[in-house]
Amino acid sequence: MPHIENGTLFLIGSTTENPSFQVVPALLSRVQVVRLNSIDDKSMDKIIKKGFAYLAKNYLPMDCETGAIDFIINLARGDARYALNVVENAYFASDLKDNRRNLTVKIIEEICQKRNTRYSQQEHYDCASAFQKSLRGSDADAAIYYLAKMIAAGEDPRFIARRLITCSAEDVGNADPNALNVAINAYKAVELLGLPEGRIPLAQAVIYVARAPKSNETVCAIDAALHDIETGKDFPPPMHLRDAHYKDAKNYGFGIGYVYSHDAPDVHQQFLPDELVNRKYTK
Repeated sequence: MPHIENGTLFLIGSTTENPSFQVVPALLSRVQVVRLNSIDDKSMDKIIKKGFAYLAKNYLPMDCETGAIDFIINLARGDARYALNVVENAYFASDLKDNRRNLTVKIIEEICQKRNTRYSQQEHYDCASAFQKSLRGSDADAAIYYLAKMIAAGEDPRFIARRLITCSAEDVGNADPNALNVAINAYKAVELLGLPEGRIPLAQAVIYVARAPKSNETVCAIDAALHDIETGKDFPPPMHLRDAHYKDAKNYGFGIGYVYSHDAPDVHQQFLPDELVNRKYTK
């Protein structure tokens, strides 16, 4: 660290991961982080064509089916290294006729078999965040998309189900209490079925929770009460509410004056501590 601070060493590095997660804080605070974005489609088109031109110049000329380059662009999703790997493999796997290579989309499909899914540790957090915010915002289509993206990337379906349970309690709450039941049952179904079948109850629960009416009263209420307690408003219950079932409790004044609410529902009683009378946590 001191050698970097005094300029003895100049540190230049690159990573495909988010440095906030992969670089120690002490080092991160001493360097400037430059974020590199994914390569856009226009630039990717140039890179791919240069790759094919290099191969055609050094080996054999080639013909490329219409749509093949666009197909590689779509596969690569801004990753030039991945795209050039596809270019090289596709070139040498292409049909050879009359001393010329002939590349088709079908050949590229056979080589790649599966689309490149970009899903780093950062994307894990980003997708989980977007998923829950889409549920909160009642956008079922967006929530289903992020569900599909997480499943395709190999995310643990139980993690997805836990996010769903959290949202059903935090963002739907008592506006539709059944949402929590649906989410919990989806979690149980995923544990029972696994994937790929588990995607179906997950999708069912995602659509239900996204379309359900929303209320954050529950999380606001408990957080407000916890804040009061954590900031010193930690008060004992009123005397008439304290446990009076043990010997000598009434000698201390515990339970005296309590009215059983089922016998007298119209009788007003104080339940909050004396210091918090009239404090409202619920709407």
